[in-house]
Amino acid sequence: MTICLGLVNSQAFAFQDVFFFGLLVIQIPAGAILLSRLLKGAVRRPPLQPQLPKTEFFGAVSVMVPTLNEADRISPCLEGLTRQTYEVREITIVDSRSTDKTPELVKAAQETDPRFRLINDDPLPSDWVGRPWALHNGFLASSPNSEWILGMDADTIPHPSLVCSLLETATTEGYDLITLSPRFILKYPGEFWLQPALLMTLVYRFGAAGEIGSSAERVMANGQCFFCRRSLLEKVGGYTSAKGSFCDDVTLVRNIAATGAKVGFLDGANILKVRMYEGMAETWNEWGRSLDLKDASTPAQVWGDLAFLTLVQALPLPLLIFSAWIVGSGNTTLPALIALGLNGALVAMRIGLNAAVLQSYDRSSAKGAWLFWFSPLADPAAVFRIFLSSTRKPKSWRGRIYGG
Repeated sequence: MTICLGLVNSQAFAFQDVFFFGLLVIQIPAGAILLSRLLKGAVRRPPLQPQLPKTEFFGAVSVMVPTLNEADRISPCLEGLTRQTYEVREITIVDSRSTDKTPELVKAAQETDPRFRLINDDPLPSDWVGRPWALHNGFLASSPNSEWILGMDADTIPHPSLVCSLLETATTEGYDLITLSPRFILKYPGEFWLQPALLMTLVYRFGAAGEIGSSAERVMANGQCFFCRRSLLEKVGGYTSAKGSFCDDVTLVRNIAATGAKVGFLDGANILKVRMYEGMAETWNEWGRSLDLKDASTPAQVWGDLAFLTLVQALPLPLLIFSAWIVGSGNTTLPALIALGLNGALVAMRIGLNAAVLQSYDRSSAKGAWLFWFSPLADPAAVFRIFLSSTRKPKSWRGRIYGG
């Protein structure tokens, strides 16, 4: 009996060692890649700051906002755009025939600011997604005298100095295209638990906003604030290269970066806010279905990133608990100890990143904001959401139904 028990224990130790050794062979390189990406954040470009207007930029910018039944959230965007100074030549709202009061709100804004105009886009072609189609129509209708095009989403709240800051940054630093990472407005407990975990999937894959030197196929972007030279957008045919993409912002920016243009994904938390979704369920359904970026990436990139996220974001906390239990039960081996240390470091890194991104959130109207600090517990769910979206093509998006 003693011999049998000894054999069982020996086999258990052997299996345990094989498990941890196999895990460490793939998890250690993934952890090293993550660390190298995060260290770049220490030398990233600082957040954009509000700037004063300059007369030489008079009428340099045409703004366009795509809308479809945005009456419940467009008012702060319209107000923020009204407060932009004379750099803005025109503000075109491209409406896809909303059935709510969106057109009436735009017409009311037009009464106090003649820069506003409301147009309807043509019926959506079968090979286009609604958002890039509306933006493309807005671009075609924009004034050829504007040097810059600024695409904005209806859920954004621009600071009065947004356009001034974008112009100053682009002209002094030589950018051809800038997109911004905003300050997120969260209100409800579920959002504070889930949204930071979903955001972290982007940070882990592409680093923090403001990092320099990403290759064209790894450039990150945010179409909520898309600022581009008109001549460059003309060169690439407007939004046509991203017409069928459900992450059209990233697709278009990567296509433009491939031409050799200088593009930047910068920290705009001081000049741009956004209230993206109402509640945890909408955040899961709407944002989660595009975070895989499959329309802007090769299948190898999509599944490579998913494997990477699994190793460094989804598994560290469960593996930390498991390896701690193994070591605590007296079954200590070197691979188990290394796994304990590695996953402990990855969990500590994740908690530190939570503190680092705190400034990216507006909590002024929040309920249950304390759940933000528990968002690492949502990491496995966030990575699972990336997996789900990687295997499915969206069939609906912002009120539109798509076939196939």
